[in-house]
Amino acid sequence: MSQLLTRLSAAERALGRLDGVSILLPNKELFLYMYVRKEAVLSSQIEGTQSTLSDLLRFETEAVTGKPLDDVREVSNYVDAMMYGLERMPELPISLRLIREMHGRLLDSGRGATQNPGEFRSSQNWIGGTRPGNAMFVPPPPNEVMNCLGEWERFAHAETPGIPPLIKAGLLHVQFETINPFLDGNGRLGRLLITLFLCTEGVLRQPLLYLSLYFKTHRADYYRLLQEVRERGAWEAWLEFFLDGTAETANQAFDTAHRIATLLAADRERIVAEANRTASVLKVHDLMRTRPFLTAVAVAEKTTLTMPTVNAALAQLQVLGIVKEITGRKRGRVFAYSAYLDILSEGAGV
Repeated sequence: MSQLLTRLSAAERALGRLDGVSILLPNKELFLYMYVRKEAVLSSQIEGTQSTLSDLLRFETEAVTGKPLDDVREVSNYVDAMMYGLERMPELPISLRLIREMHGRLLDSGRGATQNPGEFRSSQNWIGGTRPGNAMFVPPPPNEVMNCLGEWERFAHAETPGIPPLIKAGLLHVQFETINPFLDGNGRLGRLLITLFLCTEGVLRQPLLYLSLYFKTHRADYYRLLQEVRERGAWEAWLEFFLDGTAETANQAFDTAHRIATLLAADRERIVAEANRTASVLKVHDLMRTRPFLTAVAVAEKTTLTMPTVNAALAQLQVLGIVKEITGRKRGRVFAYSAYLDILSEGAGV
């Protein structure tokens, strides 16, 4: 138990630092916008999709993508489900209704569209193997799903002063994955609910903690520990893993936030010091904070700049080494904010 308390203390300290940096960020909406997308990519990669963060961002800006469209669409759906959950939380706290609505968005299109989006399962599913008889794990039968979910929801909302919110988040995650209430998307939704719960409990003011990189890096341990809870009630080993992941992930997010803020400030200073037509170049740079892949047409649409001014500003950013043209074409060229993407993409593919 002392090991668990030590890990809990480290995780809470790391979360406190991360929550503090959200106040210091010059544009926390920007950081959240990009970080949510990184989480969507990582969580989907655990389930086997091949999309990278660059694929998603290029898909969103209608630039060229080299990956199967279904893969990118699944990740885009995850972003939509997560943002929907965050927006709904003030009026609709974590509940079975919110979970169903988020699931409907998660599986709205792509390969999951045939797996009853937004509906709790009415048939048996299993994990591993080819049938329940040889599966690694068989979740509760369909006639018990609603009863189990009702208990899960009651525990989520219960006053539990003796259970710190971080510990409770770890318990709720295992319970949700064990119930496995949908035909598809349980893992992605269950990971998303961790952060929503911590925001609901006031542990985080901004939803900046996402554990999918840690779970992806330690995928074998993640699945093994979930199974050991089910088979032997090994809660303490799972919670130690969960708290270690929380501390490591929060510290990485803190570091990433600082590096991004430093990069954006340094590039802005270089533009002011070295660029011609500083105002228009700064305008394009500001736009690339939220759209690190851009075409000249998109810049003209999103700003009041003319096409000649846009092209001149993009040329300046290329000369400064801040953006790169990535297609090699003369028409329909796509520009990337490479250093920014490099920081964000660590662990999520290129």
